[in-house]
Amino acid sequence: MAQSDMPTMRSRRLGGELRQLRLNAGLKVQDAAEALECGQPKISQIENGKRGIRPLDLTTLLNLYGLEDERQRASLKRLAKEIHKVDWWSGQGPFLHDVLKDYLMLEADSQAVRTFEPMVIPGLLQTEAYMREQFSVVTSAEETQTLVETRMKRKELLGNKLSFRMRAVIDVPALHRIGGAEDVVVGQLEHLIEVGSWSNVDIQVLPLGAALPMEQHAPFTLFSLQAEPPVEVVWLEHLTGGTLLERRPDVQAYAGAWDDLTAAAQSPAESRQYLRELIEERRT
Repeated sequence: MAQSDMPTMRSRRLGGELRQLRLNAGLKVQDAAEALECGQPKISQIENGKRGIRPLDLTTLLNLYGLEDERQRASLKRLAKEIHKVDWWSGQGPFLHDVLKDYLMLEADSQAVRTFEPMVIPGLLQTEAYMREQFSVVTSAEETQTLVETRMKRKELLGNKLSFRMRAVIDVPALHRIGGAEDVVVGQLEHLIEVGSWSNVDIQVLPLGAALPMEQHAPFTLFSLQAEPPVEVVWLEHLTGGTLLERRPDVQAYAGAWDDLTAAAQSPAESRQYLRELIEERRT
């Protein structure tokens, strides 16, 4: 990967972790630069995710920072190599903007995803027909096709039942807002029942009567990234892009909100029954 293609989500993660290790060790950028026999701008570029780092330089910095945990060292070295990884979505054309690529990178690097959606069905749980119905309203036929292909490819993550887990809380209005013909609506509801029975997927429906603070009704996704020690981040999607939250207090706040949502929502078994009743209502 050329330096001009950075920063990416992975290079920013690596840079952020190296910066934190340096600060924890009580060292300055100048100290790291002297250890690598380079200028301070290079260290700043690495920590800002604007360039990668050679394996030997990474080992030197980890030794300088006093990192002895072998699992964490191995995790950082693996992340440094993956900065240059060519992901499957790299060839999907101009319709995939940088914010979406960041999201795809987080998703692909996660071992578990927890998501709350009050308005739409979560992307990994959508049928192809539902996707087309959603995208075609605001995009061209060509762009719709690219976005559908990308989302269908993402869904392959759910097939990794031993290494990937998804938990979703879906607010009731999203289930009643499925657009399109009858077969699109019923097909999406049936798909939720099927996928929700998989060992690595939990789907919970949040009933209308659930009592929650208003600020907890905004959609969010918690990613548990593959790292040592485990890293959790929060992704917020909004009209003009997406925002990544990494600070521990922010992540803890959303983890607490997630606990409140799952406690207020129906159990996975109750949720599947609710979906069955919705289908029966549609057919009568």
